[in-house]
Amino acid sequence: MREALRGSGPRRRTVLAATLTALATAGCSAEEPARAPGRGPGGVAAKDALVMVIRHAEKPYAGDTGEDGEGNESPGFLAVRGRRRAEELPRLFTPTRSALLPRPAAVFAAGGSAAPARCRQTVTPLAAALHTRVRTEFAVGTEAALAGAVLAAPMPVLVCWEHQGVPRLIRSLGAHHALGVPATWPDRHDLVWLFNRRQGRWSFREVPQHLLPGDA
Repeated sequence: MREALRGSGPRRRTVLAATLTALATAGCSAEEPARAPGRGPGGVAAKDALVMVIRHAEKPYAGDTGEDGEGNESPGFLAVRGRRRAEELPRLFTPTRSALLPRPAAVFAAGGSAAPARCRQTVTPLAAALHTRVRTEFAVGTEAALAGAVLAAPMPVLVCWEHQGVPRLIRSLGAHHALGVPATWPDRHDLVWLFNRRQGRWSFREVPQHLLPGDA
């Protein structure tokens, strides 16, 4: 009897090892494959994107009014300098080899019935030069919905927005972790923020406009 038990010892260990190996193999095959960096649900890579963000052009001083193209006055309109910047904005996107910025395929501006017209005023001359419309269906405070529309639009995209909503837009885009992104928009109207997504990863670059005398 003892001989029989001693004889079955190695075989029992062999069977046990084979069983453990089979269980480990089954467990590995049941695991979800690891996703590569920058990939979304189902392992699908996020599409490349180029989003340019600007602040509206200069507004009137407190207690003063701005003006639209028809001579109407309102505190929600651009100041004289702001209207000049809007008129010069198409020069930033001239299709030349030396151009710092690509021509937008889609243009968004802050809208809503209660919103000042400054963002729409800022990009209206540019949209006319590009023969495209300004999309104004999103109001300040709806940056998550705006981000979805921006990423679904043809690239590149230009967004003209109120400065206090820009950080919310950047976070909604998923670009807030890009190296060098400021926490808030500075007290300036002469900048373009570029967010470039390649292979699921965002990069950031700040470009000065240099459109008017006095621009830094």
